[in-house]
Amino acid sequence: MLEKYLYEYAVIRVVPRVEREEFVNVGIILFSKRKKYLKAKYILHEDKLRTLFPEAEVEVIENNLRVFDRICSGAKEGGPIAEFEIPERFRWLTAVRSTSIQTSRPHPGFSADLDVTFEKLFRELVL
Repeated sequence: MLEKYLYEYAVIRVVPRVEREEFVNVGIILFSKRKKYLKAKYILHEDKLRTLFPEAEVEVIENNLRVFDRICSGAKEGGPIAEFEIPERFRWLTAVRSTSIQTSRPHPGFSADLDVTFEKLFRELVL
């Protein structure tokens, strides 16, 4: 029997007008402490975003989304947070905030193959 690993994931959301609490799902972040796994993926559908929020600053949003990659990978460009241990990075990325980039609350699950689960969640919740 394949070993299954506990993971947590959160949906990355763009919230152009925080006061309206409307959002567009743009990505996923998945974390497994036991496997030392932290990965984020996002796609910004500019047409969809502009249809719903014509005033959205797409370049600014894209720049802010890149921080997820930098922090997940531990790159120096991710700032001091990127130097944290993987669980701390995930908690920081998924902390409740009222900015134009937010995440859902983390949700748990079990998976034998985290990469397959990651792609499945991305397809189901973002695309």
